Amino acid sequence: MKKFSFIIIFGFVLSLVVTSCGEDFLDRTPSNGYTADNFYSTDEAVIKAIEPLYNYAWSGYNERAIVGMGSFRANDAWSPYLQGEFARFTITGLTDVLVNAWSSIYMVIAMSNQLINDMDNYTASTVSENAKNQARGEAMLMRGTAYFYLLRGWGEVVLYEDNVDATSRPVRPLATEESVLQFIVRDFERAAELLPEKGVNYHPSRYVAKAMLAKVLLAQSGWNKGQRDEATLRRVVDLCDEVINCGQYRLLDDYENLFRPQYNDNEETLLAMRWADPLLGEYASNNNLISDLAWADVTDVNCWGGSLHASVDMINYYNEEPADSFRLRGTFFTPGRFYSYIWSEKGGYTYKTNWIQCKKGVVGTKADCDGHLAQQASPLNTYIMRLADVYLIKAEALLGNNTSTTDPEALKAFNATRLRAKLPAKTSFTFEDLIRERRIEFCLEYCNWYDMVTWYRWKPQYMLDFFNHKQHRAFMLNSGDVLMNEDRTLSYRCVFPGTNNWYFYDSEGHCYWSDCLRMSDDDQTVVKSAKQGYVYDLDSLANSRGADYAPIVLSEANIFMPYPEADVIQNPYFNQPPQAYDFGKQ
Repeated sequence: MKKFSFIIIFGFVLSLVVTSCGEDFLDRTPSNGYTADNFYSTDEAVIKAIEPLYNYAWSGYNERAIVGMGSFRANDAWSPYLQGEFARFTITGLTDVLVNAWSSIYMVIAMSNQLINDMDNYTASTVSENAKNQARGEAMLMRGTAYFYLLRGWGEVVLYEDNVDATSRPVRPLATEESVLQFIVRDFERAAELLPEKGVNYHPSRYVAKAMLAKVLLAQSGWNKGQRDEATLRRVVDLCDEVINCGQYRLLDDYENLFRPQYNDNEETLLAMRWADPLLGEYASNNNLISDLAWADVTDVNCWGGSLHASVDMINYYNEEPADSFRLRGTFFTPGRFYSYIWSEKGGYTYKTNWIQCKKGVVGTKADCDGHLAQQASPLNTYIMRLADVYLIKAEALLGNNTSTTDPEALKAFNATRLRAKLPAKTSFTFEDLIRERRIEFCLEYCNWYDMVTWYRWKPQYMLDFFNHKQHRAFMLNSGDVLMNEDRTLSYRCVFPGTNNWYFYDSEGHCYWSDCLRMSDDDQTVVKSAKQGYVYDLDSLANSRGADYAPIVLSEANIFMPYPEADVIQNPYFNQPPQAYDFGKQ
């Protein structure tokens, strides 16, 4: 890395921007002959220059870090072989995927800065003001989004808006978290003013910026305050209503379709990373997560995944409400589930393994993707925000500082995702209910941890208790460790983390399962059921191992991730208190 990983040299960023001229959203054509002075000569060229912000810039984050940072840390799922250090909270400033993510997100910022600068200085007179405003608006939308990820990943980070100035003055102080929040709010507010009423050719409308603004304002309302600010919460509700009522977006009827490439850019999508067609062979612009998520049984391209499975927490959530089968089957493969659209050329696919492996992101075979699938290249978009999030943001804002609510508007918003999942509407909900609903709705969409950090900054003791006493982290499940019961609940057994010992047994060698005691590893005969007084206390079983068991403990020291070590070494400010950002100089 030169200087610091968040610095992208002016000419390099420009070269990335000008290579995106083409006919369709993600097409590329050679940039021979283009310079900053002559590239922006038409509205079409300006709009094409925006598009690397939706794929290339995010590549280093999406390549692997996104799963560990957004889902494993939330304990949505886990694998000891795929970024296990994120789930164990043992990452360091030398963890390569963390460094790649940090650099990638700053790439988004640098490219956004460059585009804003180019609109002010390098557009021809033939370019309309509408096109320039759209480019500025999208750049500010994506820059704000990038900083929102950085804030919830690292806390205090470096803010900058001018690439040339940043290159000449790379040693900069960290900005306070409050300054970063203010910066993000300002970017989203400006984007909402600049973006058009309706987006064209998959580009966002102003309502996307308003949705993102609602989300960051919800975070800001309670960040380091203990109590959420009521005036800010009212503004959040108003913004959510604007988005919900604008007539451009709706919840898809079938939750499962959200994660099929044929439904990319659906009416629920507000903002997404939109990847290049796998057949173009552009590695840095492809969604390459397929290789870590899928395995030979479910696809015909070379993949090496399959170890990623549901966490104990998520299985327990699903068991609380077995009727929530649509979201379960869209998120995880479970024993006996049939999918008509996987291996469709052979009549479909039935998951025959007694396990619970990742389904989201697994798109089947080449034929299932209309031919648009390759090794390390999935056609599936990566959601940043969908309309379901807006409904739950509104519900959370209306809940506010209360422990529970029966407010009709709050219930209507909260129940929107439940009704889509064919579940009965609730007549009241608590903050714990809201956590549960968000975790199920967005499980394995690489965002649950970021919401948890927002809640932690609002209710630190509540969330530390949740992390350390209500979650069960890094308990391993293997093939053969999950059974589907007649009532559609899942019975599971697990290996406790931090040891080489396998399953839990009583003194007679009977194996502990989540809902009963069974005869042995190989004999699944029930020895004692819950109706007979069997109690499965996973914490007590794990703690009974004494020194063999090392629980994962979260605290202020590890909620936020470490900075890349190269940045810390080269910039003394990383070891000094953060400073308020001077907005007046910008």
